[in-house]
Amino acid sequence: MKIKKFMMGPLFANGYILYIQDGGECMIIDPGYSPNVYLSYIKEHSLKVMGILATHYHSDHTGAADWLKAALKCPVFMHHADSDLYTGEIDGFLSDGQNLTCGGERIKVLWTPGHTRGSVCFELPESKACFTGDTLFDTDLGRTDLKSGCEEDMKHSIRFVLNHLDDSWMIYPGHEGSCTMKFVRENNWEFQMLAEGKERF
Repeated sequence: MKIKKFMMGPLFANGYILYIQDGGECMIIDPGYSPNVYLSYIKEHSLKVMGILATHYHSDHTGAADWLKAALKCPVFMHHADSDLYTGEIDGFLSDGQNLTCGGERIKVLWTPGHTRGSVCFELPESKACFTGDTLFDTDLGRTDLKSGCEEDMKHSIRFVLNHLDDSWMIYPGHEGSCTMKFVRENNWEFQMLAEGKERF
């Protein structure tokens, strides 16, 4: 899977386009800002957009979704637990364990509440890549003190959902840089604490 990353906006949020080859299918993940940047890349590579996937409802990850939906005539997907807090239009709800495809490659939905109650991550088993939104970063974890956040949910999501990714997996978070899970386990003390069932605060 080819992964094009866009870091934009005042919060330096990461958005992504996933595709196998030029002229093929693609998925957009977390388009928060500058929809024209996505459109230009899609046009340049002759991509067919199958959908927009949101890891959670916050505007720095969804701010460009409605605009792109209208321009590209593509659906927007989000977990139902975030739908009442999202101001845009949702075409389909994501559920834990659901499998999507892009260019023939499987994208598995992981429900990882904590940052928000509807936060999800997107796991690509074939590429050993996981798009973690604002749940897991390279050296820290997402906040749980915002609306619908929950520290106990975050603890469960880290310990019992994301901790299964072995050291060779790459994570692509909603902010900051990409890295391996080996780097996370060696440098992210918050992940270490929650993975062991301890408190991070």
